[in-house]
Amino acid sequence: MAHDGSSRSLPSTTPCLSYWQRTTRAFPHLFANRNSTVPEKSKYVIIGSGISGGLTAFELLETGVEAEDLIILEAREAASGASSRNAGHVRPDAFRGFSAYAKVHGTEQALKIIENERLVLQKVDEFVKNHNVQCDFNLTTTFDVCMTPEFAKYEADSFEAYRQAGGDTSHIKYYLGKEAQERTRVPGAVAAYEWPGGSSHPAKLAQFLLQSVIQKGARLFTFCPATEVKQNETSPTAWDVHTPRGTVTAETIIHCTNAHAALLLPQLESYIRPNRAQAHSIVPTPALAAENALQSTLSLRYSLYHFYSLIQRKDDGTLVLGVSRTNPTLSEETLASRFSTDDTRYNEEIAQDAVRNFGDLFPSYSSEGSAHGEGVDHAWTGIIAMTTDSVPFVGAIDSLPGQYICAGFNGHGMARIFTCAPAVAKLVGQRQWKDTGLPECFQFSPERLSRLSAGDLPSIW
Repeated sequence: MAHDGSSRSLPSTTPCLSYWQRTTRAFPHLFANRNSTVPEKSKYVIIGSGISGGLTAFELLETGVEAEDLIILEAREAASGASSRNAGHVRPDAFRGFSAYAKVHGTEQALKIIENERLVLQKVDEFVKNHNVQCDFNLTTTFDVCMTPEFAKYEADSFEAYRQAGGDTSHIKYYLGKEAQERTRVPGAVAAYEWPGGSSHPAKLAQFLLQSVIQKGARLFTFCPATEVKQNETSPTAWDVHTPRGTVTAETIIHCTNAHAALLLPQLESYIRPNRAQAHSIVPTPALAAENALQSTLSLRYSLYHFYSLIQRKDDGTLVLGVSRTNPTLSEETLASRFSTDDTRYNEEIAQDAVRNFGDLFPSYSSEGSAHGEGVDHAWTGIIAMTTDSVPFVGAIDSLPGQYICAGFNGHGMARIFTCAPAVAKLVGQRQWKDTGLPECFQFSPERLSRLSAGDLPSIW
């Protein structure tokens, strides 16, 4: 399959490993059933083994689905997609996207979108504590750091629009000038906003979910991509899922394939677009080590589309630096390459830009120089899924009875999946949309697709 800008492609067969994947190679189900033939029948088939697929499976079993009736198909090793390739944030949007959401979906839905992201942070925190998930989850605060006066004004306008619409801003703190610089430790900060946020080891979280459902009796088939889904010839209520290792007939199929959703659902090709993102792990110099470690996560923003994200892991002090998908300092060739499903390697120009800007943002880090072993440790890419209206596709696919989707997270999966996946499990169990608690604009429907047209709506991220 070509790795162009189309979501109608299988994941690459030779992906690079992220920092998160490199540190979880002992996961016993990494290559589960790699050479096994798929069963001829299964009541439930989930396609995709990331956090979305794993949590959907987990929630289905919680609602009473028999584990023996459920299989998960994964094109590569377990949880090998965006879930294990992100920058480690569990970071809700507190207000910034409100105005753009309102333009596309209306004020009421925009408020619900922001409120839902805040709820997701709470849900992740509760899940990790209730199930004792060893995923290095760190509930802390996060900063939006405005690096230019222009973006500081954009943020101020967004904040005020959200507040005027009735949005809750009681949990948001604002700092200006010198105070912003002191709070964030970024000398160039113009202004900063702070609110609750978190970080985690996403691969450990994804693997916990898979381990849990496998222990109960569900089966995971790795290196077993679903290549086609066709209606069963003898039963109009069943579907044949074709794989390189056999065909499995299922009553219910749940697409958790994010940026690759249109391969099996070609009607989505115009509405979901892969976007290549990049992150870097950095071993800190003393300026950011020990008692000098960062306590909050940060989004360092020069403009809406030019920014850097940063977390520092509590357990080992590793910094994870993510970069925006649109950076005016990059070459046209690099900018064009972001519309791709190629996660086999990282981009050297982006890596050099990230390291240079990191040194500018935190001059104390680079002023000390670095000893052997300090500095950039690794770089990797991951494929995120951008939808044309900037919100996920969730719910039943009415034109394909028995099929459901939970995909299209716009690079914000960790701020959305922990309400979206449980919602799909409820819908599979014949609950109504109102029972999900999700914004209505997330719902997959023919009406929504008819309103969308590729590329003519504002992106949030």
